[in-house]
Amino acid sequence: MARGTFLKTATALQTLTLFCQATSAGLLLSTTYGETLHGIGARVMYAATMLYVLAAVLAWRPGGGSPRPVLHSTGFLVLASVQVVLGIAHVPAVHVPLGVLMFGLSVLAFARTPAAARVRSRGGSGRRPQPAAR
Repeated sequence: MARGTFLKTATALQTLTLFCQATSAGLLLSTTYGETLHGIGARVMYAATMLYVLAAVLAWRPGGGSPRPVLHSTGFLVLASVQVVLGIAHVPAVHVPLGVLMFGLSVLAFARTPAAARVRSRGGSGRRPQPAAR
């Protein structure tokens, strides 16, 4: 699997798990099994975030790509850690808005990933060729 594809897949998986967490949070409020689903989902979301960090490092270091995805993925890992602590401490006033923020940022990261993958796969600097001088 190409490094850019692995990064895009990891970002998509993270985004999907964050969406599933929002769904299971609704079930948490309305069903008896919602807490179990949300707890399992939290572990899967954290693993997906760690996979995103790994994919970003692999796309950057050996591939010579931009270090920006590494910073973004590391930021997500920090946010996910805070999210876990807030969830365990039962602080929904911060836990819920932070989850919404994380989902929005993950969608944004997913939307921006294809452009970065295309630039690296072209083999160039990513700049458009200049027209020939007359």
